[in-house]
Amino acid sequence: MEIEIIAEGLEFPEGPVFMPDGSIILVEIKGQRLTRVFADGRKETIAAMAGGPNGAALGPDGRIYVCNNGGFEWREVMGQTISGDAPTDYRGGSIQAVDLKTGVVETLYEETNGCRLSGPNDIVFDRTGGFWFTDHGKGHGRTRDIGGLFYARPDGSKIIEAAFPIFSANGVGLSPDECVVYVADTFSGRLLAFDLDSPGTIAPSDIPIPGRPVATLPGYQFLDSLAVEEGGAVCVATLLNGGITTITPDGETSHMAFPDHFPTNICFGGKDRRDAYVTLSGTGRLAKVRWPRPGLALNFAQYA
Repeated sequence: MEIEIIAEGLEFPEGPVFMPDGSIILVEIKGQRLTRVFADGRKETIAAMAGGPNGAALGPDGRIYVCNNGGFEWREVMGQTISGDAPTDYRGGSIQAVDLKTGVVETLYEETNGCRLSGPNDIVFDRTGGFWFTDHGKGHGRTRDIGGLFYARPDGSKIIEAAFPIFSANGVGLSPDECVVYVADTFSGRLLAFDLDSPGTIAPSDIPIPGRPVATLPGYQFLDSLAVEEGGAVCVATLLNGGITTITPDGETSHMAFPDHFPTNICFGGKDRRDAYVTLSGTGRLAKVRWPRPGLALNFAQYA
């Protein structure tokens, strides 16, 4: 596998979104901005975003919707940058939308049912125009806020807490038929599947925590954000064992290594959706590889 480094010098990149002109829009969590990276490596700031812009997705109105985790403290581990607990100026998380032409940032949601969002992390739109997002929670030294899985409408009219608690909910994605929403739980190394009754509605469960485990990785392998292949397999960025772990719906796993301990996300692009873009966050780079299978076409996205 040949790895092409598209851009360097990014401040903890995440949330890559393939655009029809071949550029990648991503967030720089540490840099607190939404950035466009062109095919030749040029970088352009779209909007400054205080806090911690994290997962991102293209919405039905052409805006980029961003999970803002509220920010992190930062530290160096094994010579690479990683996120830590809440910073001293932490005020909670939010869901925001960015106009790509003007850079105007609108905050849509900061709470649900009177509970403040702690650390929104990743986001995916369904075909009806609603979106699922995860809240990763937030560390505060010896204590931690617990997050979960949420569903909302992009006009600010509706937000629901669909599944709680999930200790460290991170990546989120839909199956090709949109009958399942997948969530990567970071610290357990577990991929969870939530069966859906209808858009935005999780099927009832016989146990207090809905969702079923698809796979649990052995040892210290922490799961970050994800993308789904056209055939239904889930590609999860894997921390410490740096790379992308592909997990089939029946739990079979394979791993593709990348030169970074902390890759955080993957998206697919190109006409055949086999160009995979991976954020190598520990070293501040965006990588591109040819993937062996096509990625799932995301709702409201366009592919060059």
